[in-house]
Amino acid sequence: MAFLDRFTEPILRQQIEERLESIKLFETSVPAVLVVHDVRDFSLIYISKRGLDALGTTLEEIRTSFTDYHSRYFNLEDAEYYAEKIASFLARNKQDEIVTYFQQVRLAPEYEWVWHLSSTRIFLRDQEGQPLLSLTLSIPVDSKSHITTKVERLQREYDFLRKNQHIFASLTGREKEILSLLAMGKNSEQIATALHISEMTVSTHRRNIKAKIGAQTPYDITRFAQAFDMI
Repeated sequence: MAFLDRFTEPILRQQIEERLESIKLFETSVPAVLVVHDVRDFSLIYISKRGLDALGTTLEEIRTSFTDYHSRYFNLEDAEYYAEKIASFLARNKQDEIVTYFQQVRLAPEYEWVWHLSSTRIFLRDQEGQPLLSLTLSIPVDSKSHITTKVERLQREYDFLRKNQHIFASLTGREKEILSLLAMGKNSEQIATALHISEMTVSTHRRNIKAKIGAQTPYDITRFAQAFDMI
């Protein structure tokens, strides 16, 4: 196994070979794709036959074109979300902890994305007790399932939060108060009364808020407020 040359310690290489052989004993009976990564750089160590058949490739082909592996098969936009979860999970390095997340996978650039539910655990630690290999089980989600729709909605909400986080942070405390009240349908007079300020001051804040968040309609204001749990 030439790919094991990256692991220089004989004992460690033997452990890895034994772990991979153990996977091969049951992988065909598991209704999921099994993937093993070297968590130091997330290079691919192993993927089960079910996964290789779905991708229409071989393990050797993936290894030789590793730089294209993630961009070819995975949606890099939602990868930002679960990569952060996996990094935190590895940093905690807790025994038997599992991290679960959704990710989009496609067979080739001309194919549509398919949502997968994936769970990852630490598969092997080095002699210092630090994570070395991870094992991931990935199951495709039925495109007709209501879960797919919900996942896509959650993904859109996450993207909106990520893109607008800096705008939310730029709002002053008073602007956040007024934005929240606007999103609840309060008019300038009601807001002025509630905050003990003049309607002119409310109008000024209202213009500034709309300019900052790029709101054109009341819906835009409500959507922004809901995204950041302001109402």
